[in-house]
Amino acid sequence: MSETIIIDPLTRIEGHLRIEIKVEKNKVVEAYSSGEMFRGIEIILRDRSPLDAPMISQRICGVCPQVHGTGSVMALDDAFGIKPAKNGRIIRNLMLGSNFLNSHILHFYLLSALDFVDITAVLDYKGMDSRLIKIKEWIKSDIDSGATNAGSPFLPRYDGDYIKDHELNMHALSSYLKAIEIKRKCHEMLAIFGGKVPHCQTLVPGGVTCIPTVDKIMAFRSRLSEIKNFVEKTYIPDVLTIAKNYPDYFIIGKGATNFMSYGGFPEDEDNSGWLFPQGVLIDGNVSDFDSEKVEEFVKHSKYSSGSGLNPFDGQTTPSPFKDDAYSWIKSPRYSRNVVEVGPLARAMVSYHANSNNSLNILLKSALNELGATPESLVSTMGRHAARALESKVLIDRMESWLDELVPEGPVANDFKIPFVSKGKGLIEGPRGSLGHWIKIENKRISNYQAVVPTTWNGSPKDDDNKPGPFEMALIGTPVADYKNPIEPARVIRSFDPCLACAIHVMDLENDSVYKFKI
Repeated sequence: MSETIIIDPLTRIEGHLRIEIKVEKNKVVEAYSSGEMFRGIEIILRDRSPLDAPMISQRICGVCPQVHGTGSVMALDDAFGIKPAKNGRIIRNLMLGSNFLNSHILHFYLLSALDFVDITAVLDYKGMDSRLIKIKEWIKSDIDSGATNAGSPFLPRYDGDYIKDHELNMHALSSYLKAIEIKRKCHEMLAIFGGKVPHCQTLVPGGVTCIPTVDKIMAFRSRLSEIKNFVEKTYIPDVLTIAKNYPDYFIIGKGATNFMSYGGFPEDEDNSGWLFPQGVLIDGNVSDFDSEKVEEFVKHSKYSSGSGLNPFDGQTTPSPFKDDAYSWIKSPRYSRNVVEVGPLARAMVSYHANSNNSLNILLKSALNELGATPESLVSTMGRHAARALESKVLIDRMESWLDELVPEGPVANDFKIPFVSKGKGLIEGPRGSLGHWIKIENKRISNYQAVVPTTWNGSPKDDDNKPGPFEMALIGTPVADYKNPIEPARVIRSFDPCLACAIHVMDLENDSVYKFKI
């Protein structure tokens, strides 16, 4: 006999996600991932100037706007037939890297660590840290008063097998508080070249508008140094500590086992070399990525048409009451294969391509420390480990990019808007492969499509009824207590879902969000 469990919404993620699972003998046997709001940015962009796209597309998400702006401006580079100036490319990478670091640190400490750390241990805290004392008094006061949201945002929570070691819990909570400070440094770093955060103002076709001065480079470098210290001495050790305490999560949450990377952080103006390699890993074999093999399907998505189309020809026609549809997310596939994207995907593509790069060196060292294998990385805990290790690789490269900048040098190349053209901007974001596709007619946008990481990972079943990566990862997940399904929550949060990117809309007449009961 099966039991149905609905987690709606799954909290501590960006956006609104509904997970429905069927459980037999305390294991998930079937899963449905539902994005519950419609994203209409593509519709808003129609008939506008192509130059509006980088600014408007950043509004898809307030957490990871930089990757949308970067992908969009790269699509314009392609459509206009231009290349970024060297300074412009490097500054784009530095801004995007700042967004990566902010996002990775945010994900682990504020969104995922509380699935493992026992926050109630602070009630027994006897140390002198004024911040921890304040949290202790705050939570205790809430509980004593019977407040509905006692201890928010730390409580309420699922009951579960949290870390028992008091000192580890206190260290983790202290790291949580430090992570908030470091996140601010990431934002400050991005704003040095971007003007503001979120939604930077300096991205343009052909590069950027911000001139790198010695003062700006020094200001960026000083913050990067603080972030590096935190990543090396706190973030990576904390992830490894959690991993050692939960070795079973190197088995749980396996997922699709096929992976894809568009290539992250271009190392030249031709986009022919990448910090994080480009490629597709299908059935254990790495092949070159081909954008023509990307298609979106909508059999179980709330759209009336557009199945099997490459995003250049993609359609966004909402159909909220369509039969057999259970999500506002489409189902992108690569040669009709389900592929996972994100830090784990980048690590697996790099590893199987036998790249002798710093990411692989760090991976091998971490696997040795954990007594794990490359295969065990394909898991819930492997996603956390890959995310932390790539942060270290990225910081090291950001330091050398700063050295490559030419102070006061040119940052952009000239461009003209073509009468008719099309282009694509394919890039890696914190959560995985992101693509922006644009078609231009009469110097206006005739079609625009954004296929984001959580569209890949959080997709519903496709036209072949193949489940998406979230759904695949949930199959086989143990559920010890049906009333406290913490295990499925841990699996899904390891992907760092961003439903704001995958689904989003504004009603321009009423200035409100469309709401549907599902």
